[in-house]
Amino acid sequence: MANSNEEEERMVKLGSYGGEVRLVVDGDESAAEETMLLWGIQQPTHSKPNAFVSHSSLHLSLDSCGHSLSILQSPSSLKLAVALVMGVMNLLIWMIHISAQTIGALARDCVWDSRGTPGVTGAVMWDSGVVLGKFLEHSVDSGMLVLQGKKIVELGSGCGLVGCIAALLGGEVILSDLPDRMRLLRKNIETNMKQVSLRGSITVTELTWGEDPDAEIVDPSPDYVLGSDVVYSEEAVGDLLETLMQLSGPNTTIFLAGELRNDAILEYFLEAAMNNFTIGRVDQTLWHPDYCSNRVVLYVLVKK
Repeated sequence: MANSNEEEERMVKLGSYGGEVRLVVDGDESAAEETMLLWGIQQPTHSKPNAFVSHSSLHLSLDSCGHSLSILQSPSSLKLAVALVMGVMNLLIWMIHISAQTIGALARDCVWDSRGTPGVTGAVMWDSGVVLGKFLEHSVDSGMLVLQGKKIVELGSGCGLVGCIAALLGGEVILSDLPDRMRLLRKNIETNMKQVSLRGSITVTELTWGEDPDAEIVDPSPDYVLGSDVVYSEEAVGDLLETLMQLSGPNTTIFLAGELRNDAILEYFLEAAMNNFTIGRVDQTLWHPDYCSNRVVLYVLVKK
């Protein structure tokens, strides 16, 4: 009976999301326990990678909210990215002071999982973005979430899929990323949003984590902050959390979806985030039934 009560106590509702999430309890070893649990139960390395995307394709096609979205990607050479990113990152870190997000942005173009396997990200879609976008759609359809008329800021928007879906669901969406991501992001917004009757709105702005955001982003505070594949290096965690703190008001709900590539990086993020945020993991039973992956995790965060 005690174990049952303890399990019930760990299931809570956070922020404006109507579903119950599994609370990541504060504690000295809680982040380590969470990552061990994820890797033990989901066994991400045994699951098919890129189940919903293709990094060799120039486009990702996805039906959402009654529309067929065509998301332009910019895949790069993996072998070139591996050599270039490692050399340039080491040189820049040693020679000059640059923001952790800028360093992380280089890492996003070539990331490694816990087995040392490289992958390409940044200007391509990953499963975590598709999972998050379809989760939002499913949650609105099931009455767990209301996005109509809500201010939504997406961090690290990349190709823009998640933000497009949020706007189709009625959100007043601001997509953000580094300056060199703007061209692809704006192209996808123009291609997919200009010809449809939007229930919401969508704009694009530059944002470097750790720097002061523009007033339009933080005033008033967003109702929701979204991010997919934004936890990709320990170097960027501090700036990411600083930006999340700047964006978070008393009624802000954060949804973060991520690829389960590296348990050490996820543990580092969770341990740091627990200082200022209450964190809950969304069970896959609450995701869109056709878009679940054991290589992806989805968290809800609210400011303490």
